[in-house]
Amino acid sequence: MHRKLRLRNRADFTRVYRYGKSFANRQLVVYYSAKPEIERFRLGVSASKKIGNAVVRNRMRRMLKEIVRLHEVEIRDHLDLILIVRNGAVGMEYKELEKSVLHVLRKASLLKPSGR
Repeated sequence: MHRKLRLRNRADFTRVYRYGKSFANRQLVVYYSAKPEIERFRLGVSASKKIGNAVVRNRMRRMLKEIVRLHEVEIRDHLDLILIVRNGAVGMEYKELEKSVLHVLRKASLLKPSGR
């Protein structure tokens, strides 16, 4: 994922948590907030110590970033997104996690309309 597409500083995370909206399923929570001055979207991933040790948390972060990278053309622009990993996501295979990410993004209406 490109540096420009990462949500990194604490102030941005706080703004999205405080003023954004959220949707969830059993594996993930997504918080999002409009940010008109950015051209694409930015992503932050949060994995608490409750889900496991550093190896587990970093693996989940890497998997989520890769899923979003592969589907970045489908995600709406001008947004800040935060994906929070829940315990249910830890034992999942890549394809199941991908379905879960797309499900929660679709539920929050964060995917671009398909051309059908």
